Parts: sequence; structure tokens; C-alpha cells
Amino acid sequence: MHFNQLLRERYSIREYKPLKVSKALVIEVLEAGRMAPSAANKQPWNFILISDDENLNKLKTAYDREWFKNVPQMIVVCGDHEESWKRSVDQKDHCDVDAAIAIDHMTLRATELGLGTCWVCHFNPTIVREILQLPEHVEPIALLPLGYPVDNKAPEKKRKAFSEVAFEEVYGTPLKK
Repeated sequence: MHFNQLLRERYSIREYKPLKVSKALVIEVLEAGRMAPSAANKQPWNFILISDDENLNKLKTAYDREWFKNVPQMIVVCGDHEESWKRSVDQKDHCDVDAAIAIDHMTLRATELGLGTCWVCHFNPTIVREILQLPEHVEPIALLPLGYPVDNKAPEKKRKAFSEVAFEEVYGTPLKK
């Protein structure tokens, strides 16, 4: 799939077929995350695949949404704050930024493979931390449901105008296309 088409067709899937994704395809998705760039090449991420129904059902309690109860598989994306790069000037921790880049790579690869994802950040991290027995320095950053979409027709994207987000030289001076 052409990259521009992929950008337009990727969207959050909230309805999945009750099928598990093959391990080979899951590995393709995880590999896309592994190949993502990161600050100072620290790669401070961990990807935890949840396929077992018992563990999946436990994790589903961390995000109380009806659609989430039917997710067939999930990748829990974690950031390791002991590994992440910190900017020297103000110690800004880039763990979240690096994990976000990896997640974006995984969502795009999943779409290319005909799979669906939904980037979930509104969950209870304490529940996830306890279920996965994460050490203190490893933070659950996002839950990434993975499966086959019931309907994979991309809705029209609603985005701000180019002139509202792209500036030239000085903030507020719109960049002309």
C-alpha cells in the first residue's frame, strides 16, 4: 500500500471479529515497533503480547468500555524510564515520545496487513501494572488492541486546516502550500 494511502486509511477500530491474529502477523507488527527511531537510540520500550483469554479478560478491567470487552488480542506498550533518554537542559524524559513513535509504526504496519488497532491511553495503569507485575521503572503507556476489523472502510478524517498547524519562521505565520 502506498504510504499516503496508508495514512488516510488507518483509523481506530472498535469492533473486531472474534479471531486471533497469527503469531507471524503479530511478529510483523511488533517488528515495526522495534524498528522505530528513538531519542539517542535508547529504545526504551517493551511490547507485551496478551493473547491468553484469562489474561486478556483481566486486562480488560483496566478500561471499562463495552467495545473493549470484545478485543481478541492486545499489545501492552510499556516504557522503561531507566533506559529512556533525558534532555540535559531540563531532564525531560522522552520515554513517552519514543513509545508513541513505536506505537505509530505498529498501527501503520497493522493497517497495511489488514489488521485493526485502537490506541488506548485512557486506562487504569495500576491495574495493568499489577496484572503484568511491572517493576516500578516500567510504565504501561498504551494498550493496543489488535485484530481483524468487522468493517475496514475508513471514515473521512476530520483534520485541522494545513494553515492552522504549519507555520513558517515565526509561530502564527501560516506556511503556504
